[in-house]
Amino acid sequence: MIVIWIDPGTTTIWYAVSKKEWINIELLDYWIIETTPKIPFEDKILEIASDIDYLIKKYNPYKAVIEKLFFTNNITTWIDVAGVRWVIMYKFKKSWVLIEEYTPLELKSAICCNGKADKIQLQNAIKILYMLDSIPKPDDAADAIGLSYMWALKNKI
Repeated sequence: MIVIWIDPGTTTIWYAVSKKEWINIELLDYWIIETTPKIPFEDKILEIASDIDYLIKKYNPYKAVIEKLFFTNNITTWIDVAGVRWVIMYKFKKSWVLIEEYTPLELKSAICCNGKADKIQLQNAIKILYMLDSIPKPDDAADAIGLSYMWALKNKI
């Protein structure tokens, strides 16, 4: 089973692709989707939708796991990221890919046993769990990779 994990944003979206067979979890790919800087939001949405289509065609995932938003003081940013999430969810649903959502607190609790763990703790945990040679770069890629591992732990397929 192939699952794509998404940590959404408006300028960069971190993703990870994992394959789970019984109890084995293999990290296939991780990276970022970047939008062109300083272009209108509606153009960013088109770029993101196109990149999600590419990932769906390349990996043919069974499921997409998307990080839920948490409220911040910057309502404009929150609304834009919510718009990106909705487009991503639409693209997956349109391709018959199942969707699950988790909060950052759930992710950190599952991977680090501490919902208030910082980025360094999460990155080090991911390095150990996937037996990587180094901490995943870019730094926020660890969130998407962590979602993949957390999902695999919760789903005994």
